[in-house]
Amino acid sequence: MPARPHRPQLGRRDRGARMTAGTAPGTTSGDFGRHAARGAAVTMVGQLTRILVQVVSVVVLARFLTPNDYGLFAMVMAVVGVSEIFRDFGLSNAAIQAKTLSHRQRDILFWANSGIGIALGAVIFGLAYLIAALYGRPELVPLAQFMGLAFLLNGVCTQHRASLSRALRFTTLAVVDVAASVIALAVAIVFAVLGAGYWALAWQMVTLSLATLVLVLAASRWLPRLPKRGVDMRGFYRFGWNMVATQLVGYAANNTDSFVIGLRLGPAPLGIYSRGFQLLMNPLNQLRAPVTRVAIPVLSRIQDQQARFDSYIVRGQVALGYTLVAGLGLVAGAAEPIVALGLGERWLEVAPVLRFLTVAGAFQTLALVGYWVYVSKGLTARLFQFTLMSAALKITFVLIGSNWGVVGVAAGFALEPVVSWPLSLWWLNRWAPIPIRTLLLGVVRLSLLTLSAGAAAYGATVFATAGGTILQILAAIVADLAVYALAALLVPAVRRDLRLVLDIVRAARRSKTPPVVSPEPDGPADDGSLA
Repeated sequence: MPARPHRPQLGRRDRGARMTAGTAPGTTSGDFGRHAARGAAVTMVGQLTRILVQVVSVVVLARFLTPNDYGLFAMVMAVVGVSEIFRDFGLSNAAIQAKTLSHRQRDILFWANSGIGIALGAVIFGLAYLIAALYGRPELVPLAQFMGLAFLLNGVCTQHRASLSRALRFTTLAVVDVAASVIALAVAIVFAVLGAGYWALAWQMVTLSLATLVLVLAASRWLPRLPKRGVDMRGFYRFGWNMVATQLVGYAANNTDSFVIGLRLGPAPLGIYSRGFQLLMNPLNQLRAPVTRVAIPVLSRIQDQQARFDSYIVRGQVALGYTLVAGLGLVAGAAEPIVALGLGERWLEVAPVLRFLTVAGAFQTLALVGYWVYVSKGLTARLFQFTLMSAALKITFVLIGSNWGVVGVAAGFALEPVVSWPLSLWWLNRWAPIPIRTLLLGVVRLSLLTLSAGAAAYGATVFATAGGTILQILAAIVADLAVYALAALLVPAVRRDLRLVLDIVRAARRSKTPPVVSPEPDGPADDGSLA
């Protein structure tokens, strides 16, 4: 019989007046659903704006920086980026997912994340010499040491962001993310214009962390107190440790591609590969992250209501499939003109890499609903076990693919999520009942539709070659939309899916964003708890 998940709870010495993580008093089930849809819509609009900033960053900085600059930066990130996992230690999701969270527990979580961030900054400072020796690039020493500041700043920021997310203040988080991205981009452009090379990317990263910290502190209006003894934190740390182990394994697997390319092929090929990631995966991750930021607290609140829980999962998969995955099919079909327009003709080697990354991105996106279930139900130990298997597959495929250069690595990276996605649903269903048949049929339908639309988009770009890149992209968009329109006319299941997406949009527009939790007082009571 599957083991029951352990969820963080209040300890005996830390109980006080508290609210459960359910629907707020006076808020009906329908209101809560509309509020969730509104939160997803607001967050998505914010991230679309942030994506625009990201695209501007790619387009502008690519004109001033070289593949070698991007490759050197990626070499450092492949190693020091692991610190971001330890900085969080899974405690942000632990705070969001917990049914109850007292003020004392939140204070302790803040100091834990801040202490970890400071320690990691010091560790990175010392490891910079080993990173430079690993790649044989002495210029990486000051670069890595400077980038370590970002992890220190992020450690202080972690629980303030978690607090805003737990309170479902998605508009505030969206404004913070967009504003910080704009500030960081402005700083990076200034350094790039001045000829700073890869230092422009480092300054962009550190400025983003600093601006986010300042804005989140101003928005949360929460000053943590010194930690006290006698507060039960075991559930949080157990949850966090499983999340860290999962993320650490996933990080190692996800960065095998960059690490292998850097070691075997050098900084210039790595720069080409990283441009594919920058052009596609980074914006995609920035779109998926806020969706997850909305989904986990919402699903955590209804985790004991199986029918509603299943309904949200199915709706989430449909919404992801007809938005993000549909967009990825278009990018795959129009990869060449998109690269030519976004990066310039000298970067056309990125196009085949980009096309394989769209495959990886599509199946990673569809697998998000499983991740939501793992986290919202506290099944982090089971998530870690599955991540070990998928990581082994990814490392194997990437190593084999590296024999065929950068494109071979991209192909290996794309193959893993295609293979592991059905396995993930089977494994999850062993520990938490999910509507597995509905999810499987939905993904088969989405895959066939996306593949057909992508093929039509590619054919349109070939047909419109003489018209230039902009005409090719416009032709691809028209062909892509025509396939979806035809499918909606001929296939009843596609019509049902599209109506469901429209229902979600209407729910978001109708929502007046009622409060789901009580507002936090200016001075938190010693024994109070946070909804």
